[in-house]
Amino acid sequence: MTKRTGFFGEAMMRIGLRILVLTGVLLPVVAQAMTVETFLAKAKALQAKGPFALASSDLSLLRAEVKDAGAAYRAQIEADRLAGKRPRACPPPVGQAKIDSTVVMTEFEALAPAKRKVSVQSAFYAMMDRRYPCR
Repeated sequence: MTKRTGFFGEAMMRIGLRILVLTGVLLPVVAQAMTVETFLAKAKALQAKGPFALASSDLSLLRAEVKDAGAAYRAQIEADRLAGKRPRACPPPVGQAKIDSTVVMTEFEALAPAKRKVSVQSAFYAMMDRRYPCR
């Protein structure tokens, strides 16, 4: 095995490292941009499986999608508060919002088919903004 030395070897290593870092950062973002349309299709497929849905990896995928959207939503509200900005909404403290899978499904299904192309995160934000406006 030869050891790369000199400017060229170091430059190649730096470029390779940057590519790895960028793909590691960008790929998860792309992978997490699930649309409401896809979310609903997966959810309906799970409903059709009945109790066998519990063994499906899509169940944890959908749960994680909503959980991540909720965490991002709360983080944005907190960041706005810390920056002295008016919050986009005023949801109750964590655990008191009473948002379950039925609520999320009802809200997402109420979207017009043309609006189901938005990300789950965008739809979740809009749902929370409507449910918990600041008074």
